[in-house]
Amino acid sequence: MTSVPTPIPSRTQYVLEEIKRRILTGRLTPGQALVETELAAQFGVSKTPVREALKTLAGTGLVVMSQYKGVTVRMVDADMAREVYDVRLLLEPEALKRAVRRGASLEAAQAALTRADDATDTAERSLANREFHRALYLPCGNPLLGRMLDEVRDQAALVSAVAWAADPSWEREAGEHRQILRLALDGDADGAARALHAHIASFVRRAFPEAGTPGEEQEGQE
Repeated sequence: MTSVPTPIPSRTQYVLEEIKRRILTGRLTPGQALVETELAAQFGVSKTPVREALKTLAGTGLVVMSQYKGVTVRMVDADMAREVYDVRLLLEPEALKRAVRRGASLEAAQAALTRADDATDTAERSLANREFHRALYLPCGNPLLGRMLDEVRDQAALVSAVAWAADPSWEREAGEHRQILRLALDGDADGAARALHAHIASFVRRAFPEAGTPGEEQEGQE
């Protein structure tokens, strides 16, 4: 008998989304301590929903739980960036290629691109950017592939938040997004996948040059 996932209580969900938003927009910075009592007071809830929210965020890789240091926002370094972006490079272009080949609608990607262009602050732009990429890979026709990419989505957004805080590069990336979408809408599955691969690789190379290009060792062995 298949078990049914237990729904997250509304208070826990609220706390979860708010902490995530603060992390991904830079209000809570990598390495910062997350104290249950302080967060509970800020959100006007008991410690229980805060504790449950932090456990969920630890599962997605946004926070780290330590017996000695407590809970902290995950630190971002070249090794983390390489690991996360290596997964994206392996999976995301393939997912987009499949979405284009099956003639999937990309209206959601177009809408996200428009929201990013119209965004008035970093938080709105960051959210639109995440939705753009998700709208490219989600209609790939393989739900498991979509879920695998969703699993690294928050960690990728954390890497991006740290990189953008140091060197805002929205305009350049917006131009690359438009090129990717244009190729996809033209039905050029291989061209769109190549453009997406280049976009992902160039971002992590610019933001974390010490990380090198994810996957380059494997490519050199082929």
